[in-house]
Amino acid sequence: MYSRKVVIRYPAAFTEKPIIYELVKRYDLSLNILKARIFPRREGVLVLDLSGERQRFDDGIRYLKGLGLNVEPLSKSVSQNEGKCVHCGACTAFCPTGSLAFDRDSWKVLFEPERCNGCELCVSACPVRAMEVSLF
Repeated sequence: MYSRKVVIRYPAAFTEKPIIYELVKRYDLSLNILKARIFPRREGVLVLDLSGERQRFDDGIRYLKGLGLNVEPLSKSVSQNEGKCVHCGACTAFCPTGSLAFDRDSWKVLFEPERCNGCELCVSACPVRAMEVSLF
């Protein structure tokens, strides 16, 4: 099983078309929507965790690019700088994926990076800037 996180940007003309449905149906891929910004008649952005057989994954990406969509690997990750973190918990209120949680036993903020979708809401919420973005 091959799995990658990808960012798909598409023009307004595509917001009314079942592109992701076709991707899943034609290429037998599984997906998890990590982030979506879709508005009628405006450019859209999807961040997906796509999984499937490697050849089908590659064929699916070629299908999307053939339609004229911009498809890129998710090229950033959020990390917790434990040296800076004061464990105030401010970031946990903004995390839409639950990758940040306050542990009441240890009184520390716990970070699960594999659940993170890279939205960066925690970065702006952190008063001491312990949440950081790194580009790969």
